[in-house]
Amino acid sequence: MTYCVGLLLESGLVMASDSRTNAGVDHVATFPKMNVFSVPDERVLVILTAGNLAISQAVISRLNKQIDEGVEPNLHTVTGMFDAARVVGEAVRAVHHEDAEHLRKHSADFNQSIILGGQIRGEAPRLFNIYAAGNFIEAVTETPYFQIGETKYGKPILDRVIGNRTDLDEAAKCTLISFDSTIRSNLSVGMPIDLFMYRSDSFSIDCRRRITETDPYFNQLRKGWSDGLKRVFAELPDPDWC
Repeated sequence: MTYCVGLLLESGLVMASDSRTNAGVDHVATFPKMNVFSVPDERVLVILTAGNLAISQAVISRLNKQIDEGVEPNLHTVTGMFDAARVVGEAVRAVHHEDAEHLRKHSADFNQSIILGGQIRGEAPRLFNIYAAGNFIEAVTETPYFQIGETKYGKPILDRVIGNRTDLDEAAKCTLISFDSTIRSNLSVGMPIDLFMYRSDSFSIDCRRRITETDPYFNQLRKGWSDGLKRVFAELPDPDWC
């Protein structure tokens, strides 16, 4: 399992993913689930993946191969984010065509979810949730974020805080608290966290950070959030029913 979040804001995008796979009592592996495709001063696209790791790697490898071999269309040549989502969806379908029957014979599902976010010059940043069938939906002002993987523990804080006009820094802070809540409640989600903040029209990939267990800011944040919750809870009135 994994946990990934993508937020679409007036000021830009926040994308984050954990990096734990195969969690168990005697085996914990770490693999990145964030992939960035960029062309300087022209486009920045970020892909987050959840589900079967072999499927995720096959999809990303196919997308990179299209770029390397000049296969059209590819993520470096499409003229809009909608077409980029179609390219990713078609890559998922191609991997399904190759592998789904073999997985079925081994009683395994074709399990794959993708969040695609980014900006191509000429249009505003956009965010898509791409399903295992290769079809997708797009984030809108009323629903400005997507989650994939182990979503339930981190959703309440996002629902209470995040709106389309949330400041980028505030959104990143909220996202990290969402991850802390998930990590505390589910063994299959774990550190490190890959966090990417993108300001609209910057076409920059510089604001990218890998957050480990020893990260001072993350530890300050999780302690402050935990202490704050306990303080507010203690201040709430006790029931007077009996």
